[in-house]
Amino acid sequence: MTATGTTATTVDDATAQRLAAALRCVTVSRDDADADEVEFDRLASLLDTEFPLVHTHLELERFGHSRLYRWPGTEPGTAAVLLAHQDVVPVDDEQRWTHPPFAGVVDDEFIWGRGAIDDKSRVLAILEAAESLLAEGRRPRRTVYFAFGHDEEIFGRAGATRMAARLRELEVRADLLLDEGGVITQGVADGATAPVASIMLGEKGWATVQLSTTDTGGHSSMPGRETAVGRIARAVARIQDHPMPLRMTPVIADMLARMRPAMAEPRRSALRLAPIAGGVITRMMAARPQTEALVRTTTAPTVIRGGVKANVLPQRAEALVNFRILPGDSVSGVLDHCRRVVADPRVVIEVLGTASEPSRITGPGPAFDVIADITRAVVPDAVVTTGIVPGATDSRHYDGLATTRCNFAPIVVDAADLERIHGTDERLSRANYARLIEFNRRVLAHYTSPGS
Repeated sequence: MTATGTTATTVDDATAQRLAAALRCVTVSRDDADADEVEFDRLASLLDTEFPLVHTHLELERFGHSRLYRWPGTEPGTAAVLLAHQDVVPVDDEQRWTHPPFAGVVDDEFIWGRGAIDDKSRVLAILEAAESLLAEGRRPRRTVYFAFGHDEEIFGRAGATRMAARLRELEVRADLLLDEGGVITQGVADGATAPVASIMLGEKGWATVQLSTTDTGGHSSMPGRETAVGRIARAVARIQDHPMPLRMTPVIADMLARMRPAMAEPRRSALRLAPIAGGVITRMMAARPQTEALVRTTTAPTVIRGGVKANVLPQRAEALVNFRILPGDSVSGVLDHCRRVVADPRVVIEVLGTASEPSRITGPGPAFDVIADITRAVVPDAVVTTGIVPGATDSRHYDGLATTRCNFAPIVVDAADLERIHGTDERLSRANYARLIEFNRRVLAHYTSPGS
């Protein structure tokens, strides 16, 4: 895929093959198994070898397999913290892939493999950009950090949390925190006539709520008025049928205002009325799952189980409901909502495992303007807007370490490309990889001075 007017064209074979080699390292994160030490060591060795200037001039601290680089500046203070992660999600069905997911196949158009988009391409692109600037003798005016986690896909507890703690210990306060999250979509935003670059300023929280109930059991020929399975099914239905309220947040209002130039009529005129007809706009957004997630704490029942045999009354039943929490709502608010809606003291409602509150939303600010200007330089016809990440990223662990947070990478994708992330046939076009490297090079160049 290409975008009209872009300054990036493609990457040469050597650059593509460096990314492909990283994709061949099977650095999978699983909830139920330890990381494969050999594969993470293979990736570490690859990075050390392929980027010699980075590993000569930057300081590197390791936190397990996570890597925290410090590029010292010539002046006091910190300019930017760039995040990416080395781990990937497991593959569900390898037989459905065009190429084996860890083969790292490169053809004339694409680099194929798990992690091509999420997120090894960003690790490599940042290092490619830094290596080229070091070759030119450039050095930051103020210190820059790269933080590459190894367990983002399982919540970052051993990687990002430790690196963020180290930055707090060093009393780092940066202008910019840059991470994954937003992209440039083509034909995804309903009614948009131009590519839309969504530079996210924060992320939703999340919580998995467990509903459970117990009963005496017995033979199915003599059931009571309601079984444990029926009670849990009714509780899930009540939660699903009574979602949390729609709400327009300031960041989404800002997003819509910035998107107006990209919209065709009648949406362009409708968005002009957003300040006085916010409720109407919010209800319009709720009509599609992709946009409803921007104006509501979403409710997704994902697991229900109970019983052991068709003719045995279940003694226990349980269900899991996943919530992605809109800024302004909270984990405790989600629990209160569930208890109020279910209204059954026989159903125990509690958070399962780790939960995360919505992040603080940083204002656009000067650092946002830098990222927006660089985005327009790389993809000139893109309309730049703001937004929030519906999922979770390592950024949440770095809350408060930067004045402005931007979750964004300037790759141009359509709806089918988005389905490949965590899905089948993940791949990145050579043109998109060129954009990604050029973008990171320009970001870093903004904070560096020419060599003497």
